[in-house]
Amino acid sequence: MATVSIRNLEIDFGTVQVLKTLNLEIGEGEFIVLLGPSGCGKSTLLNAVAGLLDVTAGQIWIGGKNVTWEEPKDRGIGMVFQSYALYPRMSVRGNLSFGLKMARTPHEEIEKRVAKASKILQIEPLLERKPAELSGGQRQRVAIGRALVRDVDVFLFDEPLSNLDAKLRTELRVEIKRLHHELGSTMIYVTHDQIEALTLADRIAVMNGGVIQQLASPKEIYRRPVNRFVAGFVGSPGMNFVDGTLKMDADGAGFLLSDGTRLSLAGYEFSGTPKDGQAATLGIRPEQVDLVKTSEDATVLPIKLTMLEPMGADSLVWGHVSGTQFSVRIDGEDHVATPASVDAFFSPSQSSIFDKASGARL
Repeated sequence: MATVSIRNLEIDFGTVQVLKTLNLEIGEGEFIVLLGPSGCGKSTLLNAVAGLLDVTAGQIWIGGKNVTWEEPKDRGIGMVFQSYALYPRMSVRGNLSFGLKMARTPHEEIEKRVAKASKILQIEPLLERKPAELSGGQRQRVAIGRALVRDVDVFLFDEPLSNLDAKLRTELRVEIKRLHHELGSTMIYVTHDQIEALTLADRIAVMNGGVIQQLASPKEIYRRPVNRFVAGFVGSPGMNFVDGTLKMDADGAGFLLSDGTRLSLAGYEFSGTPKDGQAATLGIRPEQVDLVKTSEDATVLPIKLTMLEPMGADSLVWGHVSGTQFSVRIDGEDHVATPASVDAFFSPSQSSIFDKASGARL
């Protein structure tokens, strides 16, 4: 295990600044996920930690050692790429042992490490097969094993599951989580899939535009996103957003929709002092809305329902709130008539309010 410290890191590609004075501290044995859309800089950051890219400014420390200009082989890292990149003419055993042979590792040690990695990844019956004889999930296990045999301090994963189908992604996601629990190694994992991030991470660094927008636990990011970008990127289906203005009067805090409807915000914890008449955006996740009243302090939310989308265990009901598209997640066994105009209910304490201009959480 080792700590990873990224200090004031900047990376430019010509005139384009890809990473902007980025700082990130990763503890021993921590599983950090870099999450964000394509082009946000997450893979660039991972490649910089791996030593595959030169930095423009800043430093990278691994295990208390400044490795900013060290070669990849000297950084104590193992990397798993999106592409399996296996040697097609070698067996699984050959793929696992090749790097160790090049490093002149003693034969007995190679056999010991290959056997250990094979057992952990449950690929012992596959050792004599060639990559062409393996499924996609098996190939990715071998790719992980190739990093695992190096007995390194830090593992780096660059979207390792994106080439797999949905079922295999779920299976391998469980395997990677189990692997982290068994090894206790420090892991940095890049993905644009927020389900992977929420299920795997100890902490998630949500990135956009070369900047970490929020660094927190999955639960904190899901419940209290710091801005509208994070709120919209994390969650499936995405958070509902409705524009309006804050109304501070004798009845307390309220949210005024464009059609004049006032929604009570009783129970919402503002991070500062809200301003009457301030343009804002109300964010509510589909699963935070009920079509029947379940709490006495719930706020009424008028919705015009238009369509039901069955999804198996649950369903999405689509409609509009004050002319803005809105979705509600319900139990798959529930039946809702559409089209219809109904009163739904939500708890303001579970919702999010963002400044309309800056997108920051209020």
